Amino acid sequence: MVTNPPAAAGQRLVSLDALRGFDMFWIVGGGQLVHALCDKSPHPVLRALAEQFTHVAWEGFRFYDLIFPLFLFMIGVAIPFSFAKRLARGDSKRRLMGHVVLRVAILIFLGMLVNGNLLSYNVHQFQITYSVLQMLALGYLVASSILLLGVSIRWQVAITAGMLLLYWALETFVPLPNWHVVGVYKDQANFGDWLNNFLLGDLQGRWRLGWILGIVPHAATCMLGTFAGQLLRSSRRPRVKLLVLVGLGLFCLAAGWWWGQWFPIVKERWTSTFALFAGGWSYLLLALFYLLVDVWGWRKWAFPFVVIGTNAIAAYMACNLFNSAFRQMAEVFLRGLKPYLGAGYEPLAVAGTFTVLWLILFWMYRKKTFIRI
Repeated sequence: MVTNPPAAAGQRLVSLDALRGFDMFWIVGGGQLVHALCDKSPHPVLRALAEQFTHVAWEGFRFYDLIFPLFLFMIGVAIPFSFAKRLARGDSKRRLMGHVVLRVAILIFLGMLVNGNLLSYNVHQFQITYSVLQMLALGYLVASSILLLGVSIRWQVAITAGMLLLYWALETFVPLPNWHVVGVYKDQANFGDWLNNFLLGDLQGRWRLGWILGIVPHAATCMLGTFAGQLLRSSRRPRVKLLVLVGLGLFCLAAGWWWGQWFPIVKERWTSTFALFAGGWSYLLLALFYLLVDVWGWRKWAFPFVVIGTNAIAAYMACNLFNSAFRQMAEVFLRGLKPYLGAGYEPLAVAGTFTVLWLILFWMYRKKTFIRI
């Protein structure tokens, strides 16, 4: 459970649940719904909106590119709250680290269920993958290890900056004959891709293993979240917390954009500039949700997101493993409308599918059944 700062002990940081649910909403149906509504529209504004719910092929940034870095950022926000609670009840740092490793192992296993064909029960079809849940797990592992070292906030900032600079330096200055041109950032023409091929060879394609070097900026994204979590745990006044969050957001946006003139913002390789730019938007969104939900107390509008956010992992797994079943359940009630709606049926079916999932999550919320790792 995530608790509030000492000044508000015993209360949940509801804004974090709401923001987590807002983020997950786009994964489990919201993005698909917007795309279905707007993609075929003749209006250029609506088509541009639909484009924001697709990923950039290489260099650039769209709203949909923020979804996973925001979730990793929020994992970082929660770490100081979780660690403080466990330390307060008497857990040792060694026991905390054991729990971290267990969580990482579970997340990696769940990632295999989603992306590794584990449920085929066929060893020849099984694939070891590095995808969303594995990315979250390893970023969380590194960030947790840094915090458990007990170093000061200045050292945490220095380590995070060092990770971003290290990734940039390796991608920019390491010469690799017959493989890539130094300072040119293209797919399969950079140090990270060379490292994958050198260490993994054929396993990279057969097992779909990903970015070994990418663990570094993933951890940096998670560390950006821990700074926000430590700030929100502090006894500072809410106004000061908001100003610092906004300031950090604007600084990261500016730094990511400026540095991006030389080191491109590329989600597919999670470049240092991408980590900063996504981190900037994450700080600003957290500030907005904290202001509306926890400072001003406007919680009713956020309730649908809170329902998702309090069971985010369950929502993600259910969406990936059972989405077709949810679609069939929705179509029991909707398919009779298909002849009358024509092209308008698909957005309705997407909305119905998401509604089935949300109702299940709402039932879990009412029963106080929260699946946490």
